[in-house]
Amino acid sequence: MDKKYTRMIRGMKKGRKREWSVYVLRCGDGSFYTGIAKDVAARLEKHRSGKGAAYTRTHLPVELIYQENKRTRSAALIREAGIKAMPRSKKEELVREARKR
Repeated sequence: MDKKYTRMIRGMKKGRKREWSVYVLRCGDGSFYTGIAKDVAARLEKHRSGKGAAYTRTHLPVELIYQENKRTRSAALIREAGIKAMPRSKKEELVREARKR
C-alpha cells in the first residue's frame, strides 16, 4: 500500500480529531495571519511561543480574533485561501460579524 494512504488511515484511528478549523490572528503590528489547524488552542500556543509560522515569529504577540470549525482539511484549505485573498476591510468585516453572534 502507498505510504500516503497508510498515513491517512493511521490518522483516522478512533478518537482522533478529524475536524479542521480556519483561524485568523492579529499580530503585534496589527497585521492579520490566517491558518488552519485541528487543535487551534495548541497551534495558538505554538505561535505565541515563537514556534509557529515564520510570519508570526517575526510579528509577535498574536491574538486569536476569528475561528471557523467543523471543516474537512480540504475545505479548510480552500476557506483559508479565500480569507487570505480578501482585502483587509473584508477580513475586518468578517471578524466584526462573527463577534456579533
